[in-house]
Amino acid sequence: MKGLSKSILLIVFVLFFGNKVKSTQPFITTEKSFDAIVIKDKSVQLSFYSDRGIDKGVLRAIHNLQSDFQKVTGDFPNLLNQISAPQSPLIIIGTVGTHSIIDELIKQKKINGNELKGKHEKFIIQNIENPFNGVSEAIVIAGSDKRGTIYGIYELSKQIGISPWYYWADVPVKQKENIYFKKGIYTDNEPAVEYRGIFLNDEEPSLGSWARVTFGGVNARFYEKVFELILRLKGNYIWPAMWGKAFYDDDPLSGPLADEMGIIMGTSHHEPMALAQTDWHRYVKKNNVPNIWDYTKNSEVLQQFWKSGMERSKNWEKLVTVGMRGDGDEAMGEATNISLLEKIVKDQRKIIEKVTGKKAEKTPQVWALYKEVQEYYDQGMRVPDDVILLFCDDNWGNVRKLPNLSKPLHKGGYGMYYHFDYVGGPRNSKWINISPIQRVWEQMNLTYEHKVDKVWIVNVGDLKPMEFPMSFFMDMAWNPKQFNADNLLEYTEKWASQQFGEKHSKEIARMINLYAKYNRRVTPETLNSETYSLENYNEFETVVNEYRKLALDANRLYNEIPKEYKDAYFQLVLYPIDACSNLYEMYFDVAKNKELAARNDGKANEYADQVKQKFEYDTFLQNKYNQEIAGGKWQHMMDQPRIGYTGWNQPDQNTMPEVVYISENKKSEKIFQEKDGYISIEAANFSKQNNSDRIQWKIIPDFGKTQSGITTFPQNAYPTENENIYLEYDIDFTSIGIFEVQLLLAPTLNFNNNKGLPYEISFDGEKPQIVNFNGHYRGELGQWQSEHIIKSTTKHTIIKAGKHSLRFRVLEPGIVLEKILIDTGGLKSSYLGAPESRIKFN
Repeated sequence: MKGLSKSILLIVFVLFFGNKVKSTQPFITTEKSFDAIVIKDKSVQLSFYSDRGIDKGVLRAIHNLQSDFQKVTGDFPNLLNQISAPQSPLIIIGTVGTHSIIDELIKQKKINGNELKGKHEKFIIQNIENPFNGVSEAIVIAGSDKRGTIYGIYELSKQIGISPWYYWADVPVKQKENIYFKKGIYTDNEPAVEYRGIFLNDEEPSLGSWARVTFGGVNARFYEKVFELILRLKGNYIWPAMWGKAFYDDDPLSGPLADEMGIIMGTSHHEPMALAQTDWHRYVKKNNVPNIWDYTKNSEVLQQFWKSGMERSKNWEKLVTVGMRGDGDEAMGEATNISLLEKIVKDQRKIIEKVTGKKAEKTPQVWALYKEVQEYYDQGMRVPDDVILLFCDDNWGNVRKLPNLSKPLHKGGYGMYYHFDYVGGPRNSKWINISPIQRVWEQMNLTYEHKVDKVWIVNVGDLKPMEFPMSFFMDMAWNPKQFNADNLLEYTEKWASQQFGEKHSKEIARMINLYAKYNRRVTPETLNSETYSLENYNEFETVVNEYRKLALDANRLYNEIPKEYKDAYFQLVLYPIDACSNLYEMYFDVAKNKELAARNDGKANEYADQVKQKFEYDTFLQNKYNQEIAGGKWQHMMDQPRIGYTGWNQPDQNTMPEVVYISENKKSEKIFQEKDGYISIEAANFSKQNNSDRIQWKIIPDFGKTQSGITTFPQNAYPTENENIYLEYDIDFTSIGIFEVQLLLAPTLNFNNNKGLPYEISFDGEKPQIVNFNGHYRGELGQWQSEHIIKSTTKHTIIKAGKHSLRFRVLEPGIVLEKILIDTGGLKSSYLGAPESRIKFN
């Protein structure tokens, strides 16, 4: 009865507390206590137990866990398939439903099977008693399926001190003599998003060159490292690199490797039927068939080609892209026939059925509504109910379309293709991280609140240096509800602690947070000597000083941190800050040089000398990254050109500017009532807000270009006519007349079935003006994407000086206000808008 009582208590604990105990809470400690099980100390040798014939992908993860324990403790744990003598400590690893030890433990009531059976990618880590004769206590890692078990293995690895970025960012491992497991039951539950992954894209010249030097090509040895990283981040899906590459054809070992490790393979938005664009060109040459990527002229050849892709990959787990775009990531043509496109999908599904011998809906499929394809969808094109609809952002992190929640939802569900990297207009963004997690969270939370939870995939370019936003994206894909506007910096601090320890985590998090914010103001490839105003508000000087201060802080900490952390710190913190700060200084000096040269001032020559120094320093930092860091491990990884753009596409190499810049240490004086012919207000500094029981205003700190953003939550709550959701701003005018009011809004797109996002604006209770700021594009999209802001303007009459109240009311969710500018006759042009006006407190 005693054993039965313990089993009953265990089941009750799981049922009532299992969902509340998260694996992100620490279950590993170095302190011995009565409620902790020893895993490692001087007196014991750790062993793992798994069944014979365990899945090869799980076994691979177990071998990695053995290696991880050796890195941490110095000892390599045994791996046992049978227990013939007492073993302590012992970690049992297995998957439910595989005739495994886990099934036996469930049968014995030592594990609650209801927590695993029928679940998707879930793991449980817990302690149990008497799993074998002679074994009094053990720790169990149990998965609901293959990936669930793998995630549990890597969760333990992470908690003993192995960062998912140990290889890709050279995060060091801290040695530990004693490791204990806090008794309890731990789980991260099931993922909220089914397919969670990355797209390696635009990978030349950096990632591709590095892979060729390191692995001899973008081959299975290369992908083994990528797949392991994805799994350690609790992802499961990938679009492989595709610039002149064909995943399955380049290395015959790559397909089986992905399937073994548990990675779901996909292909990009314009590569259907498990085939790369490069596969097509090779197929044409090999089979001597017409190179015509046109279904009306070459359908038989295309069908045979698509059949070859399905046959090659038929035994491996995948998500099949269907549909057809032009060859080379282009539209098929001006007069694309929707009925033809629907026929293409229908014929592709027939091929799927013929190759697999199963109904088409038994093979997971996705249709990407990328660029012009979204227009086909808007015009009425449809695919079968089981096909996932993959919505896309505008390549710049601004969601283009989301489901209409008032209409029946597509049964196959929805996905989102998001970008951290992009090749295309208005200008490439390939070099460095430009994605602050505040914007990522706001747009992806908007996405999730609109029922988009089947696929989340993000274009990470070269993978490095997108380490931090990639971690955030994958963590958010697992559980979007864990994040809110107030805990994003806390997440950054925890991530920094995972890589560098607690001591400097807050300072490192502050720097990571700021550099991404600065880079989102204007991307490094778009930045030039004319971006910021040299004349007005000391704007250029201010932004240069901000970045320089951050670079000084980053360099100062680099000199303080222990030697073993320096390689990782350089990659994750110092290089992106120092290199971007250097660009800002260089372009500022360019602006000063032009200004002084126009006056025929001899000081222009001094600045011209400095441009060479800044350009050479950029090369120095690049060479240090490529040749020195981690013993020269990252050759070519920073080869991406970023200086010398003349159009949307990258130059062949960095080209030194002809002029240089220098900064003065002047700071803008903040004013908050009318002065010098303008009023400038940060959106968060309202005088009054009006919420409803359903809808509330929320400030997102560090959002956007200056101070913050403010928007309404929940993001899927649409205001009714009776809900008056507004902000008011009290202003002291000294002028009278007809004045222009400029609202600086986040570049949110018309995701709501192209209706656009309207707001109301008025002064002093007058009849409000209704403005739909993004309903219909008239050529502004490139400017919005380049400047990462939408400026919406209205005219208002102020007939007497004194206090007036400006009211801003939203009529739709998803509108994020950043700043308000009022031109009373003296507002000058600037990139960030005039500095905030002085507040007069009554």
